[in-house]
Formats: sequence, C-alpha cells, structure tokens
Amino acid sequence: MADVAVHTHDEVTGKKAWEGGARPFGASYGKLMMWYFLLSDAFTFAGFLIAYGALRISMPSWPVPDFVFSTFPGGFHHKPLYFVTVMTFVLLFSSYTMVRAVQEGQRENKKGVVFWMVLTIVGGLGFLGCQAWEWNTLIGLEHMTVTVNPFGTHVESGIYLEGDGHEIKAGDTFNAGDSYLIHKHGGEWEQLKYKVTDGPDAGQEKMQAFGPKAFGALFFFITGFHGFHVLSGIIFLIIILVNVMSGLYVERKNGYEMVEKIGLYWHFVDLVWVFVFLVFYLI
Repeated sequence: MADVAVHTHDEVTGKKAWEGGARPFGASYGKLMMWYFLLSDAFTFAGFLIAYGALRISMPSWPVPDFVFSTFPGGFHHKPLYFVTVMTFVLLFSSYTMVRAVQEGQRENKKGVVFWMVLTIVGGLGFLGCQAWEWNTLIGLEHMTVTVNPFGTHVESGIYLEGDGHEIKAGDTFNAGDSYLIHKHGGEWEQLKYKVTDGPDAGQEKMQAFGPKAFGALFFFITGFHGFHVLSGIIFLIIILVNVMSGLYVERKNGYEMVEKIGLYWHFVDLVWVFVFLVFYLI
C-alpha cells in the first residue's frame, strides 16, 4: 500500500491556524472600516436626496434655483448660481490638496504632508464660511426657515393689482411658472394681490401663496448635514495634522496611512456635495 502523506494547514501555508488570512485587497483593517463607514453614509445621503426628489415631483410648483440662489457678496443680485459655483470650486480644490497630502505621505515627506494638509483645512474652512454666508442671506434677508418658504412659482397666469414699490408694480403681468419672492418688511409679510387671467379661475382675485414648506426644511437639513460632515472632517484633519507635525507617523513607516484614511473621508464629502449641488442648485 502506498504511503499517503498528510500535510496540515500550518505546514502548507507556513502560518499558524489561528493567525488569520491575508488582508482583502491588501487593505488594512483601518481602511476597510473606513470604507464600510463611507458606504453606510452614502446610503444615508441617498435616502435624503431620494426623499427630496419624491417630494419635489409631488408638488404642483417648486422654487427655481436660478431665482433663489442669485445673490453674491458685495450687494450683487441677479447672479444666478455664481456664489455656489465659488463654494463648489473651493471644496473641490481642497480635494486636490488632499490628494497631494496623501502622495507626499507615501513618499514619507513630512513637510509636504503638513503643507498640503494645511491647505486642505483652509479650503474646508472657506467652504463652511461660504455656506454660513448663504444661510445668513436666506434666513436673515429672505426670511426662509424650515417652516416658511417665501420663494415660489406661479401655477396660473395673472396680473398684479398692487405692488410693493420695489420690483413689482400694480399692472405687471406674469405667466404660470414665473418665480416670485414674498418680502417681509416691518415684521409683516407682503403677499401681493393679483387677478387670474387664464384658466377656470379667470377673473378671480387671489393672494400670492407661499412656496412649499418642504423646500426650506429639506434644504437646511441636507446642506446642514453635509456641512456637519465637512466640520467633522476639518476637526479630524487638524488632529491628524498635529500628529504629523509631532512625528508620530514617521516611526510607523507605513506611508502615513492615517492621512490616507482621512483622505478617503474627505473625498467622500466632496463627492456628496456634487450630488447635493446637482439636486438643489441645478435641477
């Protein structure tokens, strides 16, 4: 009878049975956990944006982004999407500086990592500053809240019977789909009266209606949730930057893996903003 050689797993692999397998895709435990977190967070943002889309298509009218987001610092008006474009550029540029920080970390270049991480933090703070200005404009000047939306679009054509003395005058006509803004002066809302000119309600006098409440609530919640992610990322970037400057990661000789992990988070935050920008500001 031929001898049958039996080899144990330890003899074949050279590893102990309880040592564990190889790293999936060569990624460390920390990177895998970061990917798991980003995946779950992506589902959260997807749920919010899908809810926004479902509510929007269920409404007869919806504020037009070019009309809502048309102000620019310095008193400039009627500059649709100029300011949010600047915001987006600042955040996307910070994503580039984050890439450079990771590259310098892989080269074990401590000074390079510090330089590019500082620029990334500055970019993140710049984005939050822009968002704070935008919120202050919408809340303080336009009086938009989570329950009141002064922006709207006409669902019927008509002619104004009175004006507010600013942009709209009595006798001005408008078509269905035109945008409007209900102003607030002296604590009172100026809802203008108009007469319907077309449709089954032709000849009836009505008051300008507020826009759908869901718009303000969803805008502040979703952009605020994203802003919270940016703020959290800045805090972690500062902590990791301090560790880099102290030389903590030099001793590990792992290509500044911690910088790479926070880089994954930062790129995710930038990518999410692209979808938020698309949903709120472009569509």
